[in-house]
Formats: sequence, C-alpha cells, structure tokens
Amino acid sequence: MASWYGPGFHGHKNAAGGFYDQEDLTAASIAFPLGSHAMVTNLDNGRSVEVTITDRGPFKKGRKIDLSHNAARMIGMLDRGTARVRISLISKPAGTRDVGAPLRYWVQIGSFSERQHAEQVRSKLALYYADVHVDRLDADHRRYYRVRMGAFATRSAAEARASDSARFGLPVMIVTE
Repeated sequence: MASWYGPGFHGHKNAAGGFYDQEDLTAASIAFPLGSHAMVTNLDNGRSVEVTITDRGPFKKGRKIDLSHNAARMIGMLDRGTARVRISLISKPAGTRDVGAPLRYWVQIGSFSERQHAEQVRSKLALYYADVHVDRLDADHRRYYRVRMGAFATRSAAEARASDSARFGLPVMIVTE
C-alpha cells in the first residue's frame, strides 16, 4: 500500500538533508536507502512514476511508501489517498544496505562542518569504544562529518550505547539505515 503526503510537509527538511517539495517526484520509505530510485505502479490503473527516496516513512502499519503530491497525482491516487502498488527498485546509492537486509542502527555523536572537529570527538570517544568512526555526508551543497558508533543489529543495543555515551555531554542520537 502507498499513501501520499504534501502540504503539511512542503518546505520542511527531509531525511536526505534537502527540503521537501511536494511537486518533486520523491517519496518516503524505510524499505529503501535514501537516494534510491524506484518505479511505483498503481495496480488498479497500471500508471507508473519513478521517484527518488528522500525521506523516511510511512509510519502507518501496512504502508510501504509515501509519495509526494505530484507523484501521487501522476499515478491517479490523490482522491482515494492510498493505492495498492508495486514498487520496483531501479537503483540505490553505492555502499548502502541491500533492500530486504535488516536495518542497522548507529549512535551519532554530532555532525560537524569541519573534519578536524569531528576527528577530535572521534579521538576522545575512541579511548572508550572501538567502533567510533567519521562518516562524510554531502548534502544540500554542503559537506558534513558525522561521528558515529556502530553498527548495531538491534535498537536496544544502540540505545544502551547512547545511554552510556551521553556521559560525555555531547548530543547523542540513534540513526537507522
């Protein structure tokens, strides 16, 4: 099942680091890595649209993808709000998890515009944890350096690490991919 989202989210930051534009051909999904391209076909009328996964969701049981307003219009599902669809992966960014692979969890301890600052935090945490690393992220024409620990197979393991590492007084968040 697919649903769509639009006006209430238009102009807000999306999970990929850009801004949601309800007229772009984008979608939200937790089934595919951010930056993936997928073909979504409405099973009731056969109409299809190619979308880029730029956000996370939907979070309603039984739904696999939230389409942008324009993508939903293109496959004829605006009026009903939901549609039975087939989702076919076209491509995914290099280095991302395979579709169907279990989610992995990381504990993120900050995001920095300067690599030097990220490396300082990484060095401090590496004295206590063996799995601390710096990931580079290019988003919205800017470069960020994220200090992360993991990956963890379960959210509870990530939560335990987040709780333990909060003692350093740095911002802690759990991210999934």
